[in-house]
Parts: sequence; C-alpha cells; structure tokens
Amino acid sequence: MAEPYKFPVDLSAIMLFARSLGDIRPEYSDPDSPEAKAIGGVVTPPTFVQSSAHWQPDYPLDLTRPRKGPAPKHRGDDGGGGLGRGLHAEQHYEYHHPIHAGDALTVTTRPGERWEKQGRRGGKLLFSETITEYRNQDGVLCVTARSVGVQTERAVDQG
Repeated sequence: MAEPYKFPVDLSAIMLFARSLGDIRPEYSDPDSPEAKAIGGVVTPPTFVQSSAHWQPDYPLDLTRPRKGPAPKHRGDDGGGGLGRGLHAEQHYEYHHPIHAGDALTVTTRPGERWEKQGRRGGKLLFSETITEYRNQDGVLCVTARSVGVQTERAVDQG
C-alpha cells in the first residue's frame, strides 16, 4: 500500500468543504462562535477526510497534478478500477475523535479483507477492502475509513 503521508487540516478548507455541501453551521467556519467554542474549536464535517487525497503524493486517480516521474498506473487491485471491470462499491467511516482546524493528520492505508461472490454476467465478483486511518499530531486515531471495491472476473456479458 501507499506510504504514510501528512494531511494539514486548514480552516479555509473546512469552511469550503462544508459550504460545498450547503452546510453553513458556525462550528465549521467561525472559531469565535459559541458552537465552535463549546467543542474546542472549528471541527471538520463528516467525510472531510476524503479530501486528504489532495495531499497523497501518488493519488492514482488524479492525473492533473505535477509529478517528478510518470503518473502511477492504477492496477485496480486495491479497491476498484482497473481493466474497465472494477468499481467503487462501498465507503464506511468510523469516527473516534474530533478533527479540529490546525490538526496535522498522518494518513496510513493498508489492505483489508478480500472475498468473492458468484456474479450472473461477469463471472466471480472479487471484493477487496482498503482501510485508511487518520491520526492527529498526538497519535490519536480520529477516523477509520473502509473502502470496498469490486472487480468482475471477466468482461460483463452484454446479453
């Protein structure tokens, strides 16, 4: 899997993420609001950690960022994609500790479980999990994200 990387949690990024969802609650933007003060400062909205992909050095789905070498090839064996036979099937988040503006998260990714089911038109369905953990600067586990991808054994029959 990918090497661990740092993800700085910026107040502006939190505010823009929340606004893109249509959520204008002050705990996502105003550190001086009573709501933010009651929870120790501005916090991130649910699923905000997904934006850590902007900080992942070799994020395989972003072919637009500058690189020192060639863009990595997405093999599709880590939770979807690849050969036109894969897709992202599920995403789960488990929240352990609040993430605040100013935190510096360390992001680690590892393989999870793998399993198979028999499909109807593409042969076996091959499922794989990817587990991503987000820990703050104190080493506290804040979020565990579990992504499930599926690939068909062969191209889907068009009949």
